Amino acid sequence: MTEEEDLCIQQRNFRVEQEEPEPPQTKEEQEEPEPPQMKEEPGELSISQDEEQIDLKQETDTLMEIPTYEEDENKRLSSIRSECGKSFCNTSLFRIHTRIHAKDKRFSCKECSKSFNQISNIKTHMRTHTGEKPFSCKECNTSFRHAGSLKTHMRAHTGDKPFSCKECKKSFSRISNLNTHMRTHTGEKPFSCKECAKSFSDGSGLKSHMRTHTGEKPFSCKECKKSFSQIHHIKRHMRTHTGEKPFSCKECESSFSCRSSLKTHMKTHTGEKPFSCKECESSFSCRSSLKRHMRTHTGEKPFSCKDCKKSFSCISNLKTHMRTHKGEKSIHLNLCLMILDKEFYC
Repeated sequence: MTEEEDLCIQQRNFRVEQEEPEPPQTKEEQEEPEPPQMKEEPGELSISQDEEQIDLKQETDTLMEIPTYEEDENKRLSSIRSECGKSFCNTSLFRIHTRIHAKDKRFSCKECSKSFNQISNIKTHMRTHTGEKPFSCKECNTSFRHAGSLKTHMRAHTGDKPFSCKECKKSFSRISNLNTHMRTHTGEKPFSCKECAKSFSDGSGLKSHMRTHTGEKPFSCKECKKSFSQIHHIKRHMRTHTGEKPFSCKECESSFSCRSSLKTHMKTHTGEKPFSCKECESSFSCRSSLKRHMRTHTGEKPFSCKDCKKSFSCISNLKTHMRTHKGEKSIHLNLCLMILDKEFYC
């Protein structure tokens, strides 16, 4: 190796150390002496092991003209840093980060061919195939594939909500929930239904909506086997079995099994009647009352008696009518009992 080549290497090492110091290595590496520096002698450039000093000032102009791999790479990395604004404490982390921008995914899964830009990511991914969940919650024994999921889960026990909305000060335990919430302020609805073009602020909303098209009802009641497309529908339905009425009116202390019923009831106190009939201008406090009223104009009678085939415009009238049949059966039964009694005593 020539003295010029050796000087280039030393200058290159000096710049890398000065601009982006490498992270601490092993003890042996930390105790290594500084790279040999050079002292300028008249007539020739010599390297001394005893007095290792270098005057880089005289060599800078010459050496700066010599392009190095590190300089070219650092320029490229710096331009990427300026694009996303992130900074790193060492070059190795910086280079790993650049794979995101370069879409460099060099680690591939042999099971499903997915690719990743870090080996730690593929190790975590492999647990989806093996089923391994090494991180367990000490409170409820739920297990997770990686530490981040456990950390997020623990907030359910601690009540910690570190992610706050700057607009309305609501707090969330997950940053994904905050991001979804922010769309209520921005009006953004990036998830669109291909069937009817409706849009939603989050993927779960779109998934629930798609069941209206597919007819899927994955939530079943264990008491009566009825099925529902939405989980909140089955929760509301379960109150018909438990008798729970968690929504109470502050005006009259009436209670209701669902919030919409309370909302409708409140209009009886406020006198609000937002639903108007276009035929006769009658107004109603709830949509169902308007719908029932409209049958007086259309003559529609969708509720039929199975015993005598009479039809009615509302279900309450049908229920009242059904009692006439029950009454007839009761009278007939009473007459039979009276006859039997007479025959027994005669």
